[in-house]
Amino acid sequence: MGRKWNNIKEKKASKDANTSRVYAKFGVEIYVAAKKGDPDPESNRALKVVVERAKTYNVPKAIIDRALEKAKGSGDEQYAELRYEGFGPNGSMIIVDALTNNVNRTAPEVRSAFNKNGGNMGVAGSVAYMFDSTAVIGITGKTADEVLEILMEADVDARDILEEDEAVIVYAEPDQFHAVQEAFKEAGVTEFTVAELTMLPQNYLTLPDEATYAQFEKLIDALEDLEDVQQVYHNVEFED
Repeated sequence: MGRKWNNIKEKKASKDANTSRVYAKFGVEIYVAAKKGDPDPESNRALKVVVERAKTYNVPKAIIDRALEKAKGSGDEQYAELRYEGFGPNGSMIIVDALTNNVNRTAPEVRSAFNKNGGNMGVAGSVAYMFDSTAVIGITGKTADEVLEILMEADVDARDILEEDEAVIVYAEPDQFHAVQEAFKEAGVTEFTVAELTMLPQNYLTLPDEATYAQFEKLIDALEDLEDVQQVYHNVEFED
């Protein structure tokens, strides 16, 4: 699969290191997940996924707790979950997931980001069929063989287990996310390098030259910089 999740996370964290943008986005995501169900992560699986993911991005506990308290209280902000699909340079495919309290703002901003950076919006379903929803969970301190043994003993299925940089990454069906985490925790693992429910492309695309890569990165950055955008997925393979 070759996503090199640690590199992706480090790049994103570095980009956001001097701003509160990443914390604000997680705050919204946690609030929305908590409002849709029980505000206790232990009894709300969707919320627990978001909280676990926030921890891998080093979101402060105070930010997480503030969003949970807001959901428990009188907060009545209404957010819509939106998905946009589109194309970037050289036919690259992009999925944009957003949470917004103003649907009339979000679509024009996403469309503008595409249009100004060598891309164009597609219709619903034009791209998503080429991606698979996947649980991605990574740990350090274990070999791939040890991870396989842990999952087998817990009777947990995985699509793939890969060693990437200094971590072992497990790719599994979305409904196995919690089972994989619990298997690791039972084996004494307390921290995860990545804990995501994501969209993985069925095939990766290599762009023809550095200029095209630069244009593509500019497009992705423009989309990720939008206030309402939570996640951007794509099928471009970046070289190390």
